[in-house]
Amino acid sequence: MADGAPQGLRYPWPEPPEFGTAIEVADGVLWFRLPLPMKLDHVNIYALDDGDSWTVIDTGFDTGKTRKLWQQMLDGPLGGKPVGRVIVTHHHPDHIGLAGWFQTEHGAELVTTRAAWLTARMLTLDEQATPLPETLAFYRSLGMGPEIYEKRAAERPFNFADVVAPLPLGYTRIQQDQTIRIGGRTWDIHMGNGHAPEHATFWSRDDNLVLAGDQILSSISPNVGVHATEPMADPIGEWLEACERLEPLARPDHLVLGGHKLPFTGLPTRMRQLIDNHHGALKRLLAYIDTPKSATECYAPLFKRKIGEAEYGLAMVEAFAHLSHLHQTGLATRTRRDDGAWVFQQA
Repeated sequence: MADGAPQGLRYPWPEPPEFGTAIEVADGVLWFRLPLPMKLDHVNIYALDDGDSWTVIDTGFDTGKTRKLWQQMLDGPLGGKPVGRVIVTHHHPDHIGLAGWFQTEHGAELVTTRAAWLTARMLTLDEQATPLPETLAFYRSLGMGPEIYEKRAAERPFNFADVVAPLPLGYTRIQQDQTIRIGGRTWDIHMGNGHAPEHATFWSRDDNLVLAGDQILSSISPNVGVHATEPMADPIGEWLEACERLEPLARPDHLVLGGHKLPFTGLPTRMRQLIDNHHGALKRLLAYIDTPKSATECYAPLFKRKIGEAEYGLAMVEAFAHLSHLHQTGLATRTRRDDGAWVFQQA
């Protein structure tokens, strides 16, 4: 969800590094950017100097282009020194895509949360040529338009296996309230939620760095959606709980290194913006459902812009997440329409 140009934030580097090149954002901390074939066209990668090796935070998609860029980065800015460890903040493919490649081809240790590893490994093994009946029923329950539905029902769905290297057995688990040594610093581990289950964030005890993944981004809110795997999930509730739990940790001088967009300072302001953004969306949405409406009929109050086909799926699952949160907190009712869609109305 876009939330405008945030006020009160500072961007120390107004431009990102070119693909394959690095910007040193702190002593021994390199910021890279890798391409993504979608509207959000990049993911940020960080490499921290552990002396005889590097620790890499997230990896990008597994594509031929990305592997070539990684080789360019390994030979160039990383100085030919090995990647000894890959830390994955959460299970999404732009973050875990090449973790298995680093394990098998480079002998790196994979460090992540249990939910991230289990979810990613399950999804890489669950390859589908066409959408499952449960997925199609879920699309209908969200009110997907008939033209888009027919198109998606006939085509190969997005598969993790297309852009995520196989994950071998074995990883090192991290948990809430643990600490970890990376790049000569001790980091406190705090879990986010909502965008992805057990999303790891890292808060340096030794300086002002925060490795935030997608839990805290500078100029967009990450997608918070409900999917067919858990149709009664409440990721909006989980998102707000996580933001409110992380907010007291925030300091104005924190340099936040996120998974997308630009590094920034002004974190207390940004945490309040992220929380208020969703409360505002829920308030607008509740006023909008004075008559019964499905998820796909609620784009206008939530996103305040035209939603094209490229964003349709993400917008749909996020709209449903907000409606379902209103329902599960008693502010809205839901009934099944004749076409199979859930429609929501003010309670």
